[in-house]
Amino acid sequence: MTARTPAARRPVRRNLVLTAAAAVLAVPLISVPAEAAHTPPRTGFESSHGARWTGQPEEQSFLAAVDRGSDRVSVDRIGTTKQGRPLQLVRIGDHRPTANTMLLICSQHGDEPAGREACLTTIRDLAYAQDRSTRAFLSRTTVLVVPTANPDGRAGDTRGNSDGVDINRDHIALRTAEARAMAAVIRDREPDVIYDLHEYGATPPYYDKDLFVLWPRNLNASDRVHDESQTLAERYVRPTAEEAGYSSGLYGIWTDPVTGDPIKQTAGDGQERILRNASGIKHAVGLLIESRVDALSDAEQADPALNGRRRVDSQLTALDGLFAFTDARRGRIEAATSASRAAGFKDRGPIHLGGADNQAPEPGQVLQNPPCGYRLTKAQFDDVKDELALHGVTSRRDGDGAYVPLRQSARKLIPLLLDERATYHLTEGQADTAC
Repeated sequence: MTARTPAARRPVRRNLVLTAAAAVLAVPLISVPAEAAHTPPRTGFESSHGARWTGQPEEQSFLAAVDRGSDRVSVDRIGTTKQGRPLQLVRIGDHRPTANTMLLICSQHGDEPAGREACLTTIRDLAYAQDRSTRAFLSRTTVLVVPTANPDGRAGDTRGNSDGVDINRDHIALRTAEARAMAAVIRDREPDVIYDLHEYGATPPYYDKDLFVLWPRNLNASDRVHDESQTLAERYVRPTAEEAGYSSGLYGIWTDPVTGDPIKQTAGDGQERILRNASGIKHAVGLLIESRVDALSDAEQADPALNGRRRVDSQLTALDGLFAFTDARRGRIEAATSASRAAGFKDRGPIHLGGADNQAPEPGQVLQNPPCGYRLTKAQFDDVKDELALHGVTSRRDGDGAYVPLRQSARKLIPLLLDERATYHLTEGQADTAC
């Protein structure tokens, strides 16, 4: 296979795509003039022309420089890993309360660094852009970025954190500092869009696209959130990537190399503990993006820098589609996420303990008539109260214990946390059916 040459990108310039009607209409979003008052910093990856990934001390210096150089950026510490490394949240925008909010989660898996590099340069480019279109975009969009969601894993070049835990399987239990920090951000900032950047190893010829994407498959995501997520994938990210010369497909689906027909599914299900699905359940339009790690040619095999640049460029190209989607469909996005957040207070409709949008649940996995709530003993509540709070679940005192009503925004999440039949439940609450 011939390696694709990444599009030319100046160190202090990124072109993001804005569109009024279609994802394939490219309009420059970012343009940093040479006479900028401050020289924008460069990542270690950029400085080495892709010969090495940005080190963590370099990341700290880079983010500090961006924070100093732009009045539209703030950097906050949102947690600390077991090994003492900071978990940070970068906020970019004009801080208007009416703005839509986008959240980028970068490198949950520490051995998947390309998304992190794309996030770092995107932070810088948004911070320093002076053109009218970018200023307008940031006046109506708050961009939040967790540039390194797994700092200990990145330091050790491991998939899991320093305890070997896969953070992307911890968005229900919230046992890791990393997942807890992300849950708090989602609870407090209520992002309209959550974009999760990953990498994968190919299995030619069945599973070897440059980029794979997937939306929340969990059936508890509202129809409108699900549909907007699928629109993001199919009408924006994939067309933008393919126009740039990158092949794309659906994450977890092997396809026939001749016909393109699906052969089998190996990943990408609806389990709620994965961020892609948790995002939908928590009312955000969401997308998983995966760039291909494997070398595409002898040249990439011989030159890891060429391989790294292609991986990062494909992630940046996919981000173009995300920005296009966010700007073109902001009204639809806000309507979908607002309706999803409000739906739980109506306390109607089934709740699914299994299944996915492409796999019907078993009969026992559907709560057709969900309980009014769940009662927890004092011991149970003491054990899970912090996790419930991080998930944004409200409760009230009930004797020595607590009562968790379903009539709240987190209605479809609560049984996944407290029902004994849910696969990843935190505790077995007593279902209250006396509605």
